[in-house]
Amino acid sequence: MQTSFSLAQLADPANAESEQILRKCVHCGFCTATCPTFVLLGDELDSPRGRIYLIKEMLENDRPADAETVKHVDRCLSCLSCMTTCPSGVNYMHLVDHARAHIEKTYRRPLAERALRSLLSNVLPYRGRFRAALLAAFYGRPFAPLVARIPGVGPRLAAMLRLAPARMPGRSASERAQTHPALGPRRGRVALLNGCAQPVLQPGINEATIRLLTRLGYEVVVSAKEGCCGALVHHMGDEATSHAQARRNVAAWFAETAPGGGAGLDAIIITASGCGTTIKDYGFMLRGDPDHAAPAAAVAALAKDVTEFLTSVGLPRAPDKGLTVAYHSACSMQHGQKIKTEPRRLLELAGFTVKEPAEGHLCCGSAGTYNILQPEIAARLRDRKLANIERTRADLIATGNIGCMTQLGGGTEMPVVHTIELLDWAYGGPAPDGLAALGNRAAAE
Repeated sequence: MQTSFSLAQLADPANAESEQILRKCVHCGFCTATCPTFVLLGDELDSPRGRIYLIKEMLENDRPADAETVKHVDRCLSCLSCMTTCPSGVNYMHLVDHARAHIEKTYRRPLAERALRSLLSNVLPYRGRFRAALLAAFYGRPFAPLVARIPGVGPRLAAMLRLAPARMPGRSASERAQTHPALGPRRGRVALLNGCAQPVLQPGINEATIRLLTRLGYEVVVSAKEGCCGALVHHMGDEATSHAQARRNVAAWFAETAPGGGAGLDAIIITASGCGTTIKDYGFMLRGDPDHAAPAAAVAALAKDVTEFLTSVGLPRAPDKGLTVAYHSACSMQHGQKIKTEPRRLLELAGFTVKEPAEGHLCCGSAGTYNILQPEIAARLRDRKLANIERTRADLIATGNIGCMTQLGGGTEMPVVHTIELLDWAYGGPAPDGLAALGNRAAAE
């Protein structure tokens, strides 16, 4: 794609990066076939190619974002399916991140929308605030139909209420900053991302991770200073906050390493693939920060999805569980991190029959806060995904991302569990809570 940025514009590192990305696009349109919003809506401006034209025109002319551009960029899920499809290597992720930051700086949203986004940014990344909000949402759920009638943000607030769990898990000891010693001879030392929303919604995920890793001989460190990875606010265009959250995590994990960077940790284990995609990008995000660029690159290189790490460790074959699992590959897993076969192979090795649904490349509609900010599109994508999953006639759904678990769980009676919970169970841990719906068949194993 031909560009016409001025030399003054290209002096800005963000513009210079975006200009190089734009130049790689050859207008082929392959991305339109795998873009969820284009598949649903059929609007060229709701495809990656269409958004690229809008972003190019906005950045090249150095103008504030307008309502039309904002509408179509907001509809992007950042699922990155387009990057898997693109034959030219267009880094759409970095381009749309720059566009969102530009929108955040130059576009004034309506008051109600600003308030909602501020609420999400100031609640979701903080476990204490998120717990309090979920408690309030629990009592507010019966009023969701009435809330949906509020002009403007009503449907979004109602979607937020419906996503709240019907039962609040208690606080888990795995949340505390501590070091979990290896059981038996120590094979290595890893840090575990505690995270923000996941320990509140599904504490069993990190519990299962710690149990399995320590049984395999790994010391697991949970740092007191790490927190939200920054993905939630980053996808809303708030670079200042997301970069601050990234710096905090980089400092926390880099402090766990020996001088020279990385010698004290074999890996940083991530159990939410949406977080993994962002943490693996810390080196790029903080590339212009002289104090954090090198540590961020070291941390990004150490980051591993838990299934990615377990594949390198090597697990033995476990007895057949007699259960069929529909594996939903989160977009941040298959498109963001390019981890495609490892989770399925691990599940098969653990004794499960694994099926992958049709249209596995399409997003389920979770996408961070997307299912709150774009509830109608998100619901259509969820229903389409679940229809494909149910055709597999599987007993349960496994996935590697808490957002997908919440999204899918809101539309089906099938148990939805994290991949690591099944692996922990197969290798000596307790059966996941989510399998109670299967009755005695699973509990007897």
